[in-house]
Amino acid sequence: MTPFYDARGNIYAVMAPDAVRERGIDLPQLASDAAQTRENWALAVIDAFCAWAPGTQPPGSKEHRCDGLLVGPFQSSPPFDLLIVNTDGTLAERSGNGLTIFSQALSEQGLLPRDEACLLRVHHDKADAVSPVGTSVKPAEVEGVKGFWLDLGKPSFGPDAVGAERVEGALLNGRDVSHVQPLSALDPAWSRSQFVRIGNPHCVTLLDRAEVLPSNEQMREPGLCEGLTRIAYAMPTGAGAPCPAGVNLQWAMLESEGQVAARVFERGEGPTASSGTSASAVACAAWRVGWVAAGEVRVVMPGGTAPILLEASDGELNRVRLFGTARLMD
Repeated sequence: MTPFYDARGNIYAVMAPDAVRERGIDLPQLASDAAQTRENWALAVIDAFCAWAPGTQPPGSKEHRCDGLLVGPFQSSPPFDLLIVNTDGTLAERSGNGLTIFSQALSEQGLLPRDEACLLRVHHDKADAVSPVGTSVKPAEVEGVKGFWLDLGKPSFGPDAVGAERVEGALLNGRDVSHVQPLSALDPAWSRSQFVRIGNPHCVTLLDRAEVLPSNEQMREPGLCEGLTRIAYAMPTGAGAPCPAGVNLQWAMLESEGQVAARVFERGEGPTASSGTSASAVACAAWRVGWVAAGEVRVVMPGGTAPILLEASDGELNRVRLFGTARLMD
């Protein structure tokens, strides 16, 4: 039976490498080798563990039972290697909710240290990013809720950070941002965006009123979904523009002091209820344009609210930490 976990409305399956091989799928022994050969096995894994059984798909549900698959660990002691497989068969460099879920699974297996940090290493095949992407995870309790702090490291900003091409400059609050023409062509209000890399690439579009925040239902409508897919996905599914490797899309609006509302369209997945790295990118972008100060920032998404801690000094953002919690679904 495939175990599914929920983290703020994001659902991932978690499978050990041996369980994948037992299905007759030729998964390499090393995570690094598996990442570089993902075209040989990834879609087979998604079909085996994430597809709806015939006749069981609820009306109006997503094409797959979950938002992706976590394959790992590839070791019995830390550091732990894993693969994050999107339902289109591509690999993600990092997923905050996915790593929260993986940490919960490791904890239930008795593999995660209780009182010290543990390194998780995500292997991928993206040429424009470091492989593997490491994340330090530590069990914690926030406001009576048990979960994990994920240390996402130091973010970088601007088109160069995400490999964006042919984007124009713009200003917001006197701060440099970008005008992404394919986005503003879909809605003229989507004209000011901040690129952020936190182990994976993000494009946060900054808005000044709630009515231009797209809902997940709107983003699933054929016309808008096709336009956003062209922007977010790499070729051949998308156009790879402005980022040839694709980019995760977010929209953000300052709701109140220290609180930002956000929507997410993920590369490789489409509209999603929440995303940990997207929430972190939104908090970073909000700090960059002066909407929020360093310290705790709350990012509100349809799937829930993500507490983010921003650490800054001398005008630079030095570290981003995300708190997450996950549960095994019945």
